[in-house]
Parts: sequence; C-alpha cells; structure tokens
Amino acid sequence: MNEITKISGLTDPVAHFNDYVARMSVLMKDFDWTLVEPLADAMADAVQNRRQVFICGNGGSAGNANHLANDFIYGVSKHPGKAIRVLSLGANPAVLTCLGNDEGYDRIFEIQLRELANKDDVLIVFSGSGNSPNIVKVLEAAKEMGVKSFAVLGYKGGKCKDLADFPIHFAIDDMQISEDMQLVIGHMLMQWLWENRTAISGAA
Repeated sequence: MNEITKISGLTDPVAHFNDYVARMSVLMKDFDWTLVEPLADAMADAVQNRRQVFICGNGGSAGNANHLANDFIYGVSKHPGKAIRVLSLGANPAVLTCLGNDEGYDRIFEIQLRELANKDDVLIVFSGSGNSPNIVKVLEAAKEMGVKSFAVLGYKGGKCKDLADFPIHFAIDDMQISEDMQLVIGHMLMQWLWENRTAISGAA
C-alpha cells in the first residue's frame, strides 16, 4: 500500500475538520427554519401552476445554482412536465460573455430576467456577502417586475437582505459555510417537494 507523506509544521487536519463541523452544526441548530417556509410554498406553487424559477449566484454560488437547477428539473419528479420550470441564469457562457462585454458584468442576470420572467415567477439568489452588483441589480429588476424574490445570504446579508422579498440570512463570516447552506436549503426543498409530489402535481 502506498503511504502518504506528511508535511511537518501543518496544523492537525482532523481538528480543523471537527471545528468546521461544530461551527456549521451550531449555525444549523440555531437557525429559524420558518424563514425557508415561504420559499417551499413558492416552489410548490411553481410546480402546480407551471411558473418559472430562476436561480443565480457568482463563483461557487453559481456552481450551486447550476447544481440545484438539475435537482429541481428532475429530482422533484421523474414525470416530464411535473417538476419545476427552472433556469440557472449563470449556465450559458455565450449569454454571460455577451452581456458582460456589451452591457457590463453587473447586468448579466438582470437582462436575462427582464427577457425571460413573468409576474409571479420566482427568483432565488445566492450570495455570501449580499453585495454583488449583479445580484443587487437582478433583485431590483424582480421587484419592478413582480417576480417573487428569495435571497440566501451569509455574513451581514448586505444590500440584498433589504432588497429581497424573503431574505434567508445565515449570519456567519465564512464563505464556505455560507455556500454550504445554499445547497442544504436546496436539497431540503428538493426532498420536501419529492415527498409531496402527488399532492402538488398529481405525479406518483
């Protein structure tokens, strides 16, 4: 069996892992999960009434948006037409580079939402800081258009905490745990929607 070389002078990785788990566990245990209930209701309504759901974020949050778009379009129901009409606004590099080049990076999500969304559709944004200009602008557009907006945020929540119709704020100064919570919420919603698929859409 091959052996792994240990580099001297490093901190104990297992101690670090345990500390990470402890910080995340405290955050989850103390969080008011009723703040996520309106999003669950909005997602169920989106399934039942064929509304669209748009998700976006930057960096790791963009990766989470793409991941969850996959879960919502298929993991919620295996029957075509019974899941969620979902789109990650960060998924098309041609659109992103076009808009970033021609209109500015701060408008890459806003312009897409203005073209694709209708009143009473749903927007979910992911942001650690809550201050990314392109996230701020897409929330402002949602408010103008009557699109229901939800923001999953870390740190102090930033500008997005006040802009979103329903902020879901995890007050922790840690980008990685902030991004972890985006997936936790997404996976919770996916499993809840799957559990209730028959009542929501009639799918078995």
